[in-house]
Amino acid sequence: MSEGNILRWLKQEGEAVERGEALLEIETDKAVVEAVAPARGILGKILAAGGSEGVKVDSVVGLIAVDGEDPVALAGAVLAGATPAGSAPAGAATVATAAGEASPAEVQRRIPASPLARRLARETGVDLAAVRGRGPHGRVLRADVESAARQAAAAAAPGGAAPLLAATVAAAGTAVPSAAGAAFEDIPHSAMRRVIAQRLGEAKRTVPHFYLSLDCAVDALLALRAQINAQLDAQVGAQVGAQVGAHPDGGKLSVNDFIVKAVALALRRVPGCNAAWTEAAVRRFAEVDIAVAVATPGGLITPIVRHADDKSLGSLSAEIRALAGRAREGRLKPEEYQGGGFTLSNLGMYGIREFAAIINPPQACILAVGACEQRPVVRDGSLAVATLMSCTLSVDHRVVDGAQAAEFLAEFRRLIENPLAILV
Repeated sequence: MSEGNILRWLKQEGEAVERGEALLEIETDKAVVEAVAPARGILGKILAAGGSEGVKVDSVVGLIAVDGEDPVALAGAVLAGATPAGSAPAGAATVATAAGEASPAEVQRRIPASPLARRLARETGVDLAAVRGRGPHGRVLRADVESAARQAAAAAAPGGAAPLLAATVAAAGTAVPSAAGAAFEDIPHSAMRRVIAQRLGEAKRTVPHFYLSLDCAVDALLALRAQINAQLDAQVGAQVGAQVGAHPDGGKLSVNDFIVKAVALALRRVPGCNAAWTEAAVRRFAEVDIAVAVATPGGLITPIVRHADDKSLGSLSAEIRALAGRAREGRLKPEEYQGGGFTLSNLGMYGIREFAAIINPPQACILAVGACEQRPVVRDGSLAVATLMSCTLSVDHRVVDGAQAAEFLAEFRRLIENPLAILV
């Protein structure tokens, strides 16, 4: 990460702050994180207002008056020569007086709004202060600005302002039919989308992928899962509960929970696939940390389940659900999505039969899991019906050879088709 956006300040100038207290929210390419106050004192001056974009790492974004320092004098010193990070271009009125009165331009910057909503407001002349935000914590979204623009256009009709405003909104990217009848919408790239494009584009260009696929029979696993969940529902089955570990929040186990545990145990027995590529060496990880792909409104993110091989199914299930929830809310901490030695991507819940995933560098492997579905199979020379789950392992050939990858898949299938082995 080289830069981020200041989403909003949780404290205002002149307010007392404690060391370690949440001070502001920073929007990174993956999540929204809270920055804490490095010292106790008075928030004397905010240099990068809420809504500031592209603020470089290590920039000074605010000043805290400590040990009897005068916050007003501190603000005056800033006005005398400091350049606020992320402020408007030179010459723009950013701070009106040392007493802290903000200009209209600064008021606009302090209103929490998405970058697209802020740009659209500038281009359409919409006052963000008059727009009711419907996003998280009252954040103004593009749709809020569009609605305000339409209302302003309707109020201006029939004097000719409405067509002009509509044309301005269209130029800003709103889907409006062109003269030829086509309609489109340009959605600006988010920081997360840019990182996804950069990393996965690099992976497909530079990593020599190869793919291994197999089908796992999951009838026994589905039956065991149903039995365990029924006993959890009835709050009986203490013996089974002791084996799988009591589920902390009383939730049911999912098929994905069994898959994560099976992957973790297979990696412990075939550690060559729990590895990453570096220019100097192949890095083999001593701990089994699995990245689980989660779809969010902003794009794909992979929170990490640490020490997955040592955790019970119940603990894994609760942790995965908690991580996925925070991922969708954009509240993951950096340490919760950085690292990991192996990635799991499961699209079975969408009915996808099989697919091949792109490796997440520098990891060497990613397992793509499809849906559990009944298919005809031949057993002992006779036609039968079984519930199969197709899995495809994408492998970095620089790190893992075909035989080792096949060994991992075989061990994974053995665990899935004999699910009691997952509980031992």
